[in-house]
Amino acid sequence: MPDTLTPEQDAIDRRYMAAAIRLSRKHLGLTSTNPAVGTLIVRNDGSGPVIVGRGVTAIGGRPHAEAEALAEAGELARGATAYVTLEPCAHHGRTPPCANALVSAGVARVVGAASDPDSRVSGKGYAILRAAGIEVREGVLAREAADHLAGYLNRSVNKRPEVILKLALSADGMIGRRGQGQIEITGQVARRQVHVIRAETDAILIGIGTAIADDPELTVRLPGLRTRSPARIVLDRMARLPATSKMARSANDVPVLVAACAESGTANRAELERAGVKFLATESFDGRVALPELLEDLANKSMSRIIVEGGADTAQAFLEEGLVDRIMLFYGPEEIGADGIAAPIGRDHIPAGFTLVRQARFGEDTYAEWIREI
Repeated sequence: MPDTLTPEQDAIDRRYMAAAIRLSRKHLGLTSTNPAVGTLIVRNDGSGPVIVGRGVTAIGGRPHAEAEALAEAGELARGATAYVTLEPCAHHGRTPPCANALVSAGVARVVGAASDPDSRVSGKGYAILRAAGIEVREGVLAREAADHLAGYLNRSVNKRPEVILKLALSADGMIGRRGQGQIEITGQVARRQVHVIRAETDAILIGIGTAIADDPELTVRLPGLRTRSPARIVLDRMARLPATSKMARSANDVPVLVAACAESGTANRAELERAGVKFLATESFDGRVALPELLEDLANKSMSRIIVEGGADTAQAFLEEGLVDRIMLFYGPEEIGADGIAAPIGRDHIPAGFTLVRQARFGEDTYAEWIREI
Protein backbone atom coordinates (compact mmCIF):
# COMPACT_ATOMS: atom_id res chain seq x y z
CA MET A 1 0.00 0.00 0.00
CA PRO A 2 1.52 3.41 -0.97
CA ASP A 3 2.58 5.63 1.93
CA THR A 4 0.04 8.31 0.94
CA LEU A 5 -2.87 5.86 0.86
CA THR A 6 -4.89 5.66 4.05
CA PRO A 7 -6.55 2.42 5.20
CA GLU A 8 -9.90 4.16 4.72
CA GLN A 9 -9.11 4.99 1.08
CA ASP A 10 -7.79 1.48 0.49
CA ALA A 11 -11.10 0.06 1.77
CA ILE A 12 -13.06 2.42 -0.51
CA ASP A 13 -10.95 1.45 -3.52
CA ARG A 14 -11.49 -2.26 -2.86
CA ARG A 15 -15.21 -1.76 -2.35
CA TYR A 16 -15.77 0.03 -5.65
CA MET A 17 -13.40 -2.20 -7.59
CA ALA A 18 -15.34 -5.23 -6.34
CA ALA A 19 -18.51 -3.55 -7.59
CA ALA A 20 -16.89 -2.85 -10.99
CA ILE A 21 -15.87 -6.52 -11.26
CA ARG A 22 -19.42 -7.64 -10.53
CA LEU A 23 -20.69 -5.20 -13.17
CA SER A 24 -18.28 -6.64 -15.76
CA ARG A 25 -20.08 -10.01 -15.59
CA LYS A 26 -23.16 -8.45 -17.18
CA HIS A 27 -21.81 -8.99 -20.71
CA LEU A 28 -19.37 -11.83 -20.06
CA GLY A 29 -19.36 -14.02 -23.16
CA LEU A 30 -20.99 -11.34 -25.34
CA THR A 31 -18.12 -8.96 -26.19
CA SER A 32 -16.46 -10.85 -29.05
CA THR A 33 -12.68 -10.30 -29.20
CA ASN A 34 -12.77 -7.51 -26.62
CA PRO A 35 -12.70 -8.19 -22.87
CA ALA A 36 -15.80 -7.72 -20.72
CA VAL A 37 -14.62 -4.76 -18.63
CA GLY A 38 -16.47 -2.88 -15.92
CA THR A 39 -15.98 0.83 -15.11
CA LEU A 40 -17.39 2.98 -12.34
CA ILE A 41 -17.01 6.76 -12.03
CA VAL A 42 -17.15 7.72 -8.35
CA ARG A 43 -17.39 11.27 -7.03
CA ASN A 44 -17.03 12.60 -3.51
CA ASP A 45 -18.37 16.12 -2.94
CA GLY A 46 -17.85 15.98 0.82
CA SER A 47 -20.72 13.75 1.89
CA GLY A 48 -19.09 10.49 0.87
CA PRO A 49 -18.39 8.68 -2.42
CA VAL A 50 -21.25 8.32 -4.90
CA ILE A 51 -21.34 6.42 -8.22
CA VAL A 52 -22.13 8.92 -11.00
CA GLY A 53 -21.30 6.75 -14.02
CA ARG A 54 -21.45 3.04 -14.82
CA GLY A 55 -20.18 1.25 -17.89
CA VAL A 56 -19.61 -2.28 -19.15
CA THR A 57 -18.15 -3.27 -22.50
CA ALA A 58 -21.08 -3.25 -24.92
CA ILE A 59 -22.36 -6.38 -26.64
CA GLY A 60 -20.10 -7.03 -29.60
CA GLY A 61 -17.17 -5.22 -27.96
CA ARG A 62 -17.91 -1.54 -28.61
CA PRO A 63 -18.21 0.99 -27.04
CA HIS A 64 -15.70 0.21 -24.29
CA ALA A 65 -16.69 0.35 -20.63
CA GLU A 66 -14.85 3.61 -19.96
CA ALA A 67 -16.70 5.43 -22.74
CA GLU A 68 -20.05 4.16 -21.46
CA ALA A 69 -19.33 5.24 -17.89
CA LEU A 70 -18.02 8.67 -18.90
CA ALA A 71 -21.08 9.28 -21.08
CA GLU A 72 -23.36 8.56 -18.13
CA ALA A 73 -21.32 10.72 -15.74
CA GLY A 74 -21.01 13.70 -18.07
CA GLU A 75 -19.52 16.75 -16.33
CA LEU A 76 -19.65 14.91 -12.99
CA ALA A 77 -16.61 12.93 -14.15
CA ARG A 78 -14.40 16.00 -13.73
CA GLY A 79 -12.40 15.57 -10.53
CA ALA A 80 -13.84 12.08 -9.92
CA THR A 81 -12.19 8.64 -9.58
CA ALA A 82 -12.54 6.00 -12.28
CA TYR A 83 -12.46 2.33 -11.26
CA VAL A 84 -11.54 0.13 -14.23
CA THR A 85 -11.19 -3.66 -14.10
CA LEU A 86 -8.56 -3.69 -16.90
CA GLU A 87 -5.90 -1.14 -17.82
CA PRO A 88 -7.47 1.47 -20.16
CA CYS A 89 -6.56 0.93 -23.81
CA ALA A 90 -3.86 3.10 -25.36
CA HIS A 91 -4.10 2.31 -29.09
CA HIS A 92 -5.96 4.37 -31.68
CA GLY A 93 -8.75 2.93 -33.82
CA ARG A 94 -11.66 4.88 -35.24
CA THR A 95 -12.18 6.28 -31.75
CA PRO A 96 -9.50 7.63 -29.38
CA PRO A 97 -8.01 5.38 -26.69
CA CYS A 98 -9.89 5.08 -23.42
CA ALA A 99 -6.87 6.46 -21.56
CA ASN A 100 -7.17 9.69 -23.56
CA ALA A 101 -10.94 9.77 -23.01
CA LEU A 102 -10.37 9.66 -19.25
CA VAL A 103 -7.88 12.52 -19.56
CA SER A 104 -10.28 14.61 -21.65
CA ALA A 105 -13.08 13.99 -19.15
CA GLY A 106 -10.95 15.50 -16.39
CA VAL A 107 -10.93 12.57 -13.96
CA ALA A 108 -8.53 13.17 -11.10
CA ARG A 109 -7.71 9.58 -10.25
CA VAL A 110 -7.81 6.14 -11.90
CA VAL A 111 -7.79 2.87 -9.99
CA GLY A 112 -7.03 -0.19 -12.13
CA ALA A 113 -7.21 -3.92 -11.45
CA ALA A 114 -5.80 -6.43 -13.97
CA SER A 115 -2.93 -5.60 -16.31
CA ASP A 116 -3.48 -5.94 -20.06
CA PRO A 117 -0.90 -8.22 -21.76
CA ASP A 118 -1.67 -6.72 -25.20
CA SER A 119 1.58 -5.10 -26.34
CA ARG A 120 -0.40 -2.12 -27.67
CA VAL A 121 -1.68 -1.41 -24.16
CA SER A 122 0.56 -2.94 -21.48
CA GLY A 123 1.80 -0.05 -19.34
CA LYS A 124 1.02 2.50 -22.04
CA GLY A 125 -2.51 3.29 -20.84
CA TYR A 126 -1.30 4.10 -17.35
CA ALA A 127 1.59 6.13 -18.81
CA ILE A 128 -0.85 8.36 -20.72
CA LEU A 129 -2.81 9.00 -17.52
CA ARG A 130 0.28 9.79 -15.42
CA ALA A 131 1.67 12.09 -18.11
CA ALA A 132 -1.56 14.09 -17.85
CA GLY A 133 -1.12 14.46 -14.08
CA ILE A 134 -3.76 11.91 -13.13
CA GLU A 135 -3.11 9.87 -9.99
CA VAL A 136 -2.99 6.15 -10.84
CA ARG A 137 -3.25 3.17 -8.55
CA GLU A 138 -2.68 -0.23 -10.17
CA GLY A 139 -3.37 -3.81 -9.16
CA VAL A 140 -6.38 -3.37 -6.86
CA LEU A 141 -8.15 -6.77 -6.71
CA ALA A 142 -6.05 -7.75 -9.71
CA ARG A 143 -6.44 -11.50 -9.15
CA GLU A 144 -10.22 -11.24 -8.81
CA ALA A 145 -10.46 -9.16 -11.99
CA ALA A 146 -8.17 -11.54 -13.90
CA ASP A 147 -10.44 -14.41 -12.88
CA HIS A 148 -13.33 -12.79 -14.80
CA LEU A 149 -11.04 -11.73 -17.67
CA ALA A 150 -9.40 -15.16 -18.05
CA GLY A 151 -10.92 -15.75 -21.48
CA TYR A 152 -9.46 -12.54 -22.90
CA LEU A 153 -6.14 -13.04 -21.12
CA ASN A 154 -5.82 -16.58 -22.48
CA ARG A 155 -6.49 -15.40 -26.03
CA SER A 156 -3.87 -12.67 -25.60
CA VAL A 157 -1.17 -14.84 -24.00
CA ASN A 158 -1.84 -18.40 -25.21
CA LYS A 159 -3.60 -17.58 -28.51
CA ARG A 160 -6.51 -19.85 -27.63
CA PRO A 161 -9.72 -19.63 -25.60
CA GLU A 162 -9.88 -20.37 -21.90
CA VAL A 163 -10.94 -24.02 -21.55
CA ILE A 164 -13.31 -24.75 -18.67
CA LEU A 165 -13.81 -28.42 -17.77
CA LYS A 166 -17.18 -28.91 -16.06
CA LEU A 167 -18.25 -32.27 -14.69
CA ALA A 168 -21.08 -33.52 -12.49
CA LEU A 169 -19.87 -36.37 -10.27
CA SER A 170 -21.69 -38.80 -8.01
CA ALA A 171 -20.58 -39.21 -4.41
CA ASP A 172 -18.39 -42.15 -5.52
CA GLY A 173 -16.75 -40.21 -8.38
CA MET A 174 -18.83 -41.40 -11.36
CA ILE A 175 -20.14 -39.24 -14.19
CA GLY A 176 -22.75 -41.66 -15.53
CA ARG A 177 -24.03 -45.23 -15.67
CA ARG A 178 -23.03 -47.54 -18.51
CA GLY A 179 -25.67 -48.06 -21.17
CA GLN A 180 -28.12 -45.54 -19.73
CA GLY A 181 -27.17 -42.33 -21.50
CA GLN A 182 -27.67 -39.10 -19.60
CA ILE A 183 -28.72 -39.50 -15.96
CA GLU A 184 -29.36 -36.86 -13.32
CA ILE A 185 -26.55 -36.66 -10.78
CA THR A 186 -27.12 -33.21 -9.29
CA GLY A 187 -30.30 -31.41 -8.26
CA GLN A 188 -32.23 -28.56 -9.77
CA VAL A 189 -30.34 -25.76 -7.98
CA ALA A 190 -26.97 -26.99 -9.25
CA ARG A 191 -28.33 -27.49 -12.77
CA ARG A 192 -29.58 -23.91 -12.80
CA GLN A 193 -26.10 -22.76 -11.84
CA VAL A 194 -24.73 -24.65 -14.85
CA HIS A 195 -27.09 -22.69 -17.10
CA VAL A 196 -25.71 -19.43 -15.65
CA ILE A 197 -22.17 -20.63 -16.42
CA ARG A 198 -23.20 -21.54 -19.97
CA ALA A 199 -24.64 -18.05 -20.48
CA GLU A 200 -21.22 -16.53 -19.77
CA THR A 201 -19.31 -18.61 -22.34
CA ASP A 202 -18.84 -18.52 -26.10
CA ALA A 203 -19.33 -22.23 -26.71
CA ILE A 204 -20.12 -25.60 -25.12
CA LEU A 205 -18.06 -28.54 -26.38
CA ILE A 206 -18.81 -32.27 -26.19
CA GLY A 207 -17.61 -35.43 -27.92
CA ILE A 208 -19.65 -37.33 -30.51
CA GLY A 209 -20.08 -40.25 -28.09
CA THR A 210 -21.96 -38.03 -25.64
CA ALA A 211 -23.90 -36.38 -28.47
CA ILE A 212 -25.19 -39.75 -29.69
CA ALA A 213 -25.74 -41.40 -26.29
CA ASP A 214 -27.43 -38.45 -24.55
CA ASP A 215 -28.88 -36.40 -27.43
CA PRO A 216 -28.45 -33.20 -25.36
CA GLU A 217 -29.79 -29.79 -26.28
CA LEU A 218 -26.99 -27.82 -24.54
CA THR A 219 -28.85 -24.52 -24.41
CA VAL A 220 -29.49 -22.01 -21.64
CA ARG A 221 -32.96 -22.68 -20.29
CA LEU A 222 -33.36 -20.05 -17.61
CA PRO A 223 -36.04 -17.33 -17.87
CA GLY A 224 -34.46 -14.15 -19.19
CA LEU A 225 -31.26 -15.87 -20.33
CA ARG A 226 -32.52 -18.08 -23.15
CA THR A 227 -31.11 -15.72 -25.80
CA ARG A 228 -27.65 -16.14 -24.28
CA SER A 229 -27.24 -19.76 -25.33
CA PRO A 230 -23.68 -20.17 -26.64
CA ALA A 231 -22.65 -22.08 -29.74
CA ARG A 232 -22.56 -25.88 -29.48
CA ILE A 233 -19.40 -27.67 -30.69
CA VAL A 234 -19.18 -31.42 -31.30
CA LEU A 235 -15.87 -33.26 -31.72
CA ASP A 236 -17.06 -35.48 -34.55
CA ARG A 237 -14.13 -36.51 -36.75
CA MET A 238 -16.26 -38.62 -39.09
CA ALA A 239 -19.36 -36.34 -39.09
CA ARG A 240 -21.66 -38.88 -37.43
CA LEU A 241 -23.97 -36.44 -35.60
CA PRO A 242 -27.53 -37.50 -36.48
CA ALA A 243 -29.48 -34.93 -38.46
CA THR A 244 -32.43 -35.85 -36.24
CA SER A 245 -30.59 -34.90 -33.03
CA LYS A 246 -31.86 -32.07 -30.84
CA MET A 247 -28.81 -29.99 -31.65
CA ALA A 248 -29.12 -30.40 -35.41
CA ARG A 249 -32.85 -29.64 -35.32
CA SER A 250 -32.19 -26.39 -33.43
CA ALA A 251 -29.08 -25.32 -35.39
CA ASN A 252 -30.87 -22.40 -37.03
CA ASP A 253 -31.74 -21.00 -33.59
CA VAL A 254 -28.47 -21.68 -31.72
CA PRO A 255 -25.29 -22.35 -33.76
CA VAL A 256 -23.94 -25.90 -33.99
CA LEU A 257 -20.34 -26.39 -35.12
CA VAL A 258 -19.12 -29.88 -35.97
CA ALA A 259 -15.34 -30.39 -35.83
CA ALA A 260 -14.87 -32.94 -38.61
CA CYS A 261 -11.88 -34.06 -40.62
CA ALA A 262 -11.43 -34.26 -44.40
CA GLU A 263 -11.93 -38.02 -44.44
CA SER A 264 -15.48 -37.77 -43.03
CA GLY A 265 -18.37 -39.01 -45.18
CA THR A 266 -20.26 -36.58 -47.40
CA ALA A 267 -23.84 -37.91 -47.21
CA ASN A 268 -24.50 -37.09 -43.56
CA ARG A 269 -22.54 -33.85 -43.86
CA ALA A 270 -24.89 -32.66 -46.58
CA GLU A 271 -27.93 -33.53 -44.49
CA LEU A 272 -26.51 -31.70 -41.46
CA GLU A 273 -25.67 -28.66 -43.57
CA ARG A 274 -29.24 -28.53 -44.84
CA ALA A 275 -30.35 -28.44 -41.20
CA GLY A 276 -28.12 -25.40 -40.58
CA VAL A 277 -25.12 -27.14 -38.98
CA LYS A 278 -21.74 -25.54 -39.75
CA PHE A 279 -18.48 -27.48 -40.08
CA LEU A 280 -15.05 -26.71 -38.71
CA ALA A 281 -12.30 -28.15 -40.89
CA THR A 282 -9.98 -29.89 -38.45
CA GLU A 283 -6.85 -32.02 -38.52
CA SER A 284 -6.44 -35.51 -37.08
CA PHE A 285 -3.77 -36.78 -34.72
CA ASP A 286 -3.70 -40.41 -33.55
CA GLY A 287 -7.22 -40.90 -34.86
CA ARG A 288 -8.67 -37.93 -32.95
CA VAL A 289 -9.38 -34.28 -33.62
CA ALA A 290 -6.19 -32.25 -33.10
CA LEU A 291 -7.25 -30.14 -30.11
CA PRO A 292 -4.53 -27.42 -30.05
CA GLU A 293 -5.21 -26.57 -33.69
CA LEU A 294 -8.96 -26.59 -33.08
CA LEU A 295 -8.61 -24.16 -30.16
CA GLU A 296 -6.43 -21.87 -32.27
CA ASP A 297 -9.16 -21.81 -34.93
CA LEU A 298 -11.84 -21.07 -32.32
CA ALA A 299 -9.77 -18.13 -31.03
CA ASN A 300 -9.64 -16.83 -34.59
CA LYS A 301 -13.43 -16.99 -34.59
CA SER A 302 -13.43 -14.54 -31.64
CA MET A 303 -14.15 -17.22 -29.01
CA SER A 304 -12.59 -16.60 -25.60
CA ARG A 305 -14.32 -19.07 -23.22
CA ILE A 306 -15.12 -22.70 -24.05
CA ILE A 307 -16.80 -25.03 -21.57
CA VAL A 308 -16.15 -28.76 -22.03
CA GLU A 309 -19.14 -30.70 -20.69
CA GLY A 310 -18.55 -34.30 -21.74
CA GLY A 311 -17.90 -37.07 -21.78
CA ALA A 312 -15.09 -38.87 -19.97
CA ASP A 313 -12.95 -39.47 -23.09
CA THR A 314 -13.22 -35.85 -24.22
CA ALA A 315 -12.39 -34.56 -20.74
CA GLN A 316 -9.41 -36.90 -20.53
CA ALA A 317 -8.14 -35.75 -23.94
CA PHE A 318 -8.12 -32.08 -22.89
CA LEU A 319 -6.44 -32.97 -19.60
CA GLU A 320 -3.74 -35.06 -21.28
CA GLU A 321 -2.98 -32.24 -23.72
CA GLY A 322 -2.61 -29.75 -20.84
CA LEU A 323 -5.34 -27.59 -22.37
CA VAL A 324 -7.61 -27.19 -19.33
CA ASP A 325 -7.45 -23.81 -17.58
CA ARG A 326 -10.37 -24.05 -15.13
CA ILE A 327 -11.98 -27.07 -13.46
CA MET A 328 -15.57 -26.96 -12.17
CA LEU A 329 -16.82 -30.01 -10.27
CA PHE A 330 -20.40 -30.46 -9.07
CA TYR A 331 -20.90 -33.37 -6.64
CA GLY A 332 -24.28 -35.02 -6.09
CA PRO A 333 -25.10 -36.79 -2.80
CA GLU A 334 -25.84 -40.27 -4.22
CA GLU A 335 -23.51 -43.08 -5.31
CA ILE A 336 -23.82 -44.79 -8.69
CA GLY A 337 -21.94 -47.98 -7.92
CA ALA A 338 -20.08 -50.66 -9.85
CA ASP A 339 -21.72 -49.99 -13.24
CA GLY A 340 -20.75 -46.33 -13.14
CA ILE A 341 -18.46 -44.50 -15.56
CA ALA A 342 -15.49 -43.19 -13.61
CA ALA A 343 -14.63 -39.52 -13.89
CA PRO A 344 -11.12 -38.74 -15.17
CA ILE A 345 -10.66 -36.22 -12.36
CA GLY A 346 -11.88 -35.54 -8.82
CA ARG A 347 -11.21 -33.56 -5.66
CA ASP A 348 -8.45 -35.93 -4.64
CA HIS A 349 -6.66 -35.98 -8.00
CA ILE A 350 -6.52 -32.47 -9.44
CA PRO A 351 -3.57 -31.90 -11.83
CA ALA A 352 -0.52 -30.04 -10.59
CA GLY A 353 -0.53 -26.30 -11.11
CA PHE A 354 -4.20 -25.75 -10.23
CA THR A 355 -5.35 -23.73 -7.21
CA LEU A 356 -8.69 -24.09 -5.42
CA VAL A 357 -10.43 -20.72 -5.74
CA ARG A 358 -14.01 -21.30 -4.57
CA GLN A 359 -16.37 -23.77 -2.98
CA ALA A 360 -20.14 -23.65 -2.63
CA ARG A 361 -23.25 -25.64 -1.86
CA PHE A 362 -26.27 -25.76 -4.17
CA GLY A 363 -29.11 -27.53 -2.41
CA GLU A 364 -27.84 -30.99 -1.53
CA ASP A 365 -24.95 -30.72 -3.99
CA THR A 366 -21.45 -29.36 -3.43
CA TYR A 367 -19.24 -27.44 -5.82
CA ALA A 368 -15.51 -26.74 -6.10
CA GLU A 369 -13.54 -24.76 -8.67
CA TRP A 370 -9.83 -24.68 -9.49
CA ILE A 371 -7.88 -22.42 -11.87
CA ARG A 372 -4.42 -22.50 -13.37
CA GLU A 373 -2.31 -19.36 -13.59
CA ILE A 374 -2.13 -17.94 -17.11
